[in-house]
Amino acid sequence: MEPRRFLITGGSQGIGAAIVQQARKAGHQVAFTGRTDSHIQSTVTDTGAHGIRADVASDTDNQRVVDECLAKMGGIDVLINNAAFGYNAEIGSLDVNGMRNLFATNVFGAVDITNRVVPHMKAKGDGDIVNIASTAGMKGAKGATVYAGSNWAIRGITQCWQAELRPHGIRVICICPSEVQTNWAGRTGRNNPNKLYAGDIAATIMSGLEMPRRVLWTELAVFANNPWKED
Repeated sequence: MEPRRFLITGGSQGIGAAIVQQARKAGHQVAFTGRTDSHIQSTVTDTGAHGIRADVASDTDNQRVVDECLAKMGGIDVLINNAAFGYNAEIGSLDVNGMRNLFATNVFGAVDITNRVVPHMKAKGDGDIVNIASTAGMKGAKGATVYAGSNWAIRGITQCWQAELRPHGIRVICICPSEVQTNWAGRTGRNNPNKLYAGDIAATIMSGLEMPRRVLWTELAVFANNPWKED
């Protein structure tokens, strides 16, 4: 794959940081967003990517991020919508404002920043958009109204964008990982050899992007091979 210009939201830790690392290792220009200065700086130091402190739930921040990418890299060839967080509660006791806040990031944030990037991709007739959802958006579960609902939304939105953007040479991919060993929702010490790692998802995404332009992965669920062995 020729060098390209990546924008990765939520790229300062977890899956996002793994994508930043692998994209940089492959020789691409990379800008990423995050909300915690220490995490941003750590990823910048490790990868040499361009870190931007921004909240994808903020329309103003999203426009600033796009403008900064255009100024620093000259454009955006690959947009990876990764910024997200979780919330678990059962109906009858969930906080609806909490649900609104989650959707502001996980759904509306992804829509807003994509809405600002797509005109630039259309102008050159090329681009890739990767929406990271979850297998939680493929099967409902107890307590998952909010988080699963947001992922069902992303899956449906992806399909709409595919229909709209394929005629413009823009591929839209939805990746649905199962449980990944990251510091998700503040949970640490989750090392489990039968679960996926952030680098596994990053490698999957990079593989999809490297496919010939005529090939489109519409949606891909990613599970651990249990039990698995190191290569």
